[in-house]
Amino acid sequence: MRVLLVEDDPILGGGIKSGLALSGMTVDWVQTCAQGQEASLSNVFDVVVLDIGLPDKSGLELLDDIRKKGQTLPVLVLTAKDTLADKVKGFNLGADDYLIKPFALDELVLRLRAIHRRATGRCESRLVSGSLVVDPQSFRVELDGATVELPHREFGVLVQLLENQGRVLTRGQLEQSLYGWNEEVESNAVEVHIHHLRKKLGNDLIKTIRGVGYLIQKK
Repeated sequence: MRVLLVEDDPILGGGIKSGLALSGMTVDWVQTCAQGQEASLSNVFDVVVLDIGLPDKSGLELLDDIRKKGQTLPVLVLTAKDTLADKVKGFNLGADDYLIKPFALDELVLRLRAIHRRATGRCESRLVSGSLVVDPQSFRVELDGATVELPHREFGVLVQLLENQGRVLTRGQLEQSLYGWNEEVESNAVEVHIHHLRKKLGNDLIKTIRGVGYLIQKK
């Protein structure tokens, strides 16, 4: 999951970015509404974590702008205000969830996974394809009942393909989900991850559509 974090507090922003990265998410962090507005137009993010109290204008103005542009990108709002009126305003502008500061990082992770799951039309957190079962929340992968250990990037590729079963994902789409703005991507990185996944999970799981990309077929 790729996250756009819009938060001006350097300590809180750095903590959130590090914590979400440890949870397997790719995080790009900006500190103003203007930067958030530009970033949101890139169409590479799965969810936005948006602080209200930003230096150039309210985060709710950015939320309003995102929705007026017709973007359905899930948005979780962070705020120090816990009045019902503030929450009503945010939800009316199109927020998908609210989290009041201070908060536990584990709760933020759970809420982000929940709104992303709803956005992708899934009713449960586990991803299943035949005898393969993946739980993104616990990083657990089981094949025929046996645990399979996967490094961070391979796990990310697998989750993206399972979330889009029956749909071909290009190399570029997979790269966008795995790597942030400041991370270098080797030209064959995705191919290497796919190769390792096939060795661990079987050659028949991930199909190559020559000249297009990769997919896991629906079963």
